[in-house]
Amino acid sequence: MSAPLELAGLKVVLDKLVYQFGSAQLPDDRPHAFIYYLTIRNESDRTVTLLGRKWVIENADGTRLVVEGDKIVGETPRLEPGEQFSYNSCHIGSTDGRAFGSFHGLDEFGARIFVRIPAFDMTIPRD
Repeated sequence: MSAPLELAGLKVVLDKLVYQFGSAQLPDDRPHAFIYYLTIRNESDRTVTLLGRKWVIENADGTRLVVEGDKIVGETPRLEPGEQFSYNSCHIGSTDGRAFGSFHGLDEFGARIFVRIPAFDMTIPRD
């Protein structure tokens, strides 16, 4: 099986990053939520189906968390050339951090493809 191809023209854009401190839904040991809004744009010449994702979270305390899984917020987006898929989700933690990763899937010919998620900093506001 061949290695996945980073498909030219398939792009991920961070549209917005929102910080939230504490709430009933956040655990006491991880009270910081970073809500991110992403758009995946297919500016390639191929139809793609995105099947999963991999996130890497590098925390300021030196720890690293890798999260991999099937689907993207419960969906397998199929994007024809010129189409896009937008969604939001969040990372929660106890320190500042940096997030990056990739989405992976198949093109219309069955070739394995991926697109990188650009790195973004998750910085806890200081008063």
